[in-house]
Amino acid sequence: MNELIPISERNGQKAVSARLLHEFLESKQDFSNWIQNRIKKYGLVENQDFSSFNKIIERETGATIRIEYALTIDAAKELSMVEGNEKGKQARRYFIECEKSLHKTQLDFSNPDTVLMLAQNWKDEQTKRLAAEKQVSILAPKADFADRAIDTGHLTDIGQAAKILKLPFGRNTFFEKLRQDGIFFKNRNEPKQEYIERGYFELREKEVPRNNHPSFMVTKVLVTQKGLYWLSKKYDGSLAKVLSPISVF
Repeated sequence: MNELIPISERNGQKAVSARLLHEFLESKQDFSNWIQNRIKKYGLVENQDFSSFNKIIERETGATIRIEYALTIDAAKELSMVEGNEKGKQARRYFIECEKSLHKTQLDFSNPDTVLMLAQNWKDEQTKRLAAEKQVSILAPKADFADRAIDTGHLTDIGQAAKILKLPFGRNTFFEKLRQDGIFFKNRNEPKQEYIERGYFELREKEVPRNNHPSFMVTKVLVTQKGLYWLSKKYDGSLAKVLSPISVF
């Protein structure tokens, strides 16, 4: 069997590097957000499903400390399943085959207790698989929204926000609606302070130099990811039904 993802020993147990699994799954999220979201969303327990430790990374100008995560094979299988893509399926099958190889070398099939244990493990595996498949179907719309938001970076302008949310109108109409609804000032395309303080928008100013004339400042309105969720709830609704500010942000 080809080694898709290395399996090592840690604290006397077989372990999988979460970082290497993340790379294999080709997740669009950066590693730190990906592993923290997975731990929280799927209730992984430290020192039971995973362990964390610091790793020193040597660089040309010094060294940095990076947090690494070691997953049990069961946890690695679960995270592979919920990824919801072909790489996830491939990783899950790989970990199952690895477990089979380990069992062949360690289990005594002449022992009735061993047979009962295997039957229970198979039952548990089937239960987890069905639960994970159900979870993937629920999270699919969330993943689609998150991918579209992340592709544009942490902040988007009003025109991009309309496209991300798949609204039936563009930038100018969106500005008009935001003014009409009292979110922006009536006489200019800027959000009121209360909506900035809620974390929905950010204002970025830039000084524009001009030859032989005084420079001037331009202000650009940007929407945060929290703001995207709020706007989807207010102006779309179909996205808001499957999103929550905790699960997305």
